[in-house]
Amino acid sequence: MSNIAIVLGSFHKAQIEIMLEEARKTASELDLTIVDETWVPGSMEKPLALKKLLMRDDIDGAVALGIIEKGETSHGFVMAQGAINAIIAMQVELLKPIGVGILGPDIQPSQIDSRLRPYGRDAVCAVAHMLRNT
Repeated sequence: MSNIAIVLGSFHKAQIEIMLEEARKTASELDLTIVDETWVPGSMEKPLALKKLLMRDDIDGAVALGIIEKGETSHGFVMAQGAINAIIAMQVELLKPIGVGILGPDIQPSQIDSRLRPYGRDAVCAVAHMLRNT
């Protein structure tokens, strides 16, 4: 059994709660124990929270859940690029997997609800796969 942590963006809290519910269910099905759930304001704060958690000896991997909704400017693309680049670099540096369940960037409000559960599930499945096969 492996231990994981989940970092969640609170900007879309009601929708992220749905993703979290699915992530918890999937983790249980895959014999993963969630030892920490940390809420942060948004996607730009996720890398720091993830790194602090992954530096702990009792955490084998992590999941990042959030939404970067379409805005009027390219701010979401900048946030997404920064967050994803940091997450990829962190996995390579710490040798611990991170499943990414961040909707967007540029997702329309009408596209969000149907993707919440699949993204929550798939992020946990990715971590489980990497923990078992690398």
